[in-house]
Formats: sequence, structure tokens, C-alpha cells
Amino acid sequence: MEPFSNNNKAIIEIQDLKKSYGDNHVLNGFNMRLVEGENLVIMGKSGSGKSVMIKCLIGLEEPDSGSIIVMGKDISTLEHEELDELRTEVGFLFQGSALYDSMTVRENLEFPLRRHTKKFGIIKDTTPLVMEALENVGLAHSINLMPEELSGGMKRRIALARTLILLPKIILYDEPTTGLDPITAKEILLLMQTIQKKYNTSSIIITHDVDCARAISNRMILLVDGINYAEGTFEELIASKDPKIQAFFK
Repeated sequence: MEPFSNNNKAIIEIQDLKKSYGDNHVLNGFNMRLVEGENLVIMGKSGSGKSVMIKCLIGLEEPDSGSIIVMGKDISTLEHEELDELRTEVGFLFQGSALYDSMTVRENLEFPLRRHTKKFGIIKDTTPLVMEALENVGLAHSINLMPEELSGGMKRRIALARTLILLPKIILYDEPTTGLDPITAKEILLLMQTIQKKYNTSSIIITHDVDCARAISNRMILLVDGINYAEGTFEELIASKDPKIQAFFK
């Protein structure tokens, strides 16, 4: 995909983020800038700090130092209610889909609408919003199914529909293609691109999948030892002679 200009307006800015657990220094001055409409891929080995960075970003972990600005707001200064309101603008697609097994597809999609009434108010008839979200992922027919009746790829699509139903400005994807067969993985990537164009979302994609990174990224960050070791387009990074960078693409 085409790179984005750094002159575009930043929707997330992280500066000098540090987080340790005892003697385990996970983040050691991590910096990141996500601009509006951009797909930013972050790659890093297990334990490199990706998950901790995301938890800090959405306020589930408090960093030791550094700043996180999301949509112009410093999340360290927000009260709980303000942070909860900001989270409605940040959708999260979990690696394992994280659907509620005891709920139908409809009920899974209705759940965030019931929980975040401040954004849309109390909705008496959720069907139009549920159907639009399902149509976006091509699964309108699955509205009354249970999660156990869905394939892995369908679960990923339903989870994405649940993320979209709140119309977030930012989407965080955690290993969106992991565990999927190649054909289904390509379908998910195409869906991510379609959604980005339709809603002009800005996305952070955490992945180990080189094909995913090639297909979806405008820009990439390689996370090593808690810092952004390298940054650039897929083509720039894969052409590097640095052994640490080459290791990501083997």
C-alpha cells in the first residue's frame, strides 16, 4: 500500500513510553505516531512489548513514564468516565475473536450498544445497526447463530462487525490473520481494506504475518527490546541489510 505523509494529522502520538515489571524492562522509550487514515503495522517477537504498549494505549496499564495522546487527549489525565468514552472511538479486534459463547451473533453485536449508551443514546430497535455491521462483513444471514456454529473465519468477521458497530475512528487489530487458512486470511485482509476505505479508520495492526504486513501496511514499526528499532514502508524495511531487520522477514 502507499505510504502516508508524516505531515498528515496525528490521531495517536506516543512519546518515550517506558514500562517495567520489577527488573523486566518491557518498554524502554517507545515512540509512535499514527496519522489519520493510516494502516500502521507493528511487528515484534513475543515479549518485545507489543501487548504492553497496546494496554497502555487504551488505559489498561499505567506506564512508568512517557506520554500517550489519543485524538488530542492525554489519557493519563482522563477520569474513568472520560477514558471509557474515549474507548468507544477505539475498536479492538482480539486474536481469539472473544465472542460471548452464550450469546447469539445478534446479542454479541448488541452488547456494546447496550454498554455505551452515551454515544448513541438508548436504542429501542438495534436491528438496523446490527444488520449494517453484519452486511459490512458479509454475514447478515448469521444474525441468529451461536458462536459454536461459526467457522474460525466467520468468528473473526463477527468480531470485526462488533468492533464496527460503535463506528470507531481507530481500530487495533491483534494478529488478524493468525490461525486462519491462506484463503480466509486473504478475505480478512480484503475486508480490513474495504472497511478502512468506507469509514476512513486509522489502524494499528499487530502481526507476525509477513504477507499481512505486505498487503495492509502503509508504514511499519519493528519493535525490538522495547523500542521502535526500525520504521518505514514494507519495501524499505525488507530491503535493509541490517541482520536484526532481515530476521523479521525470514
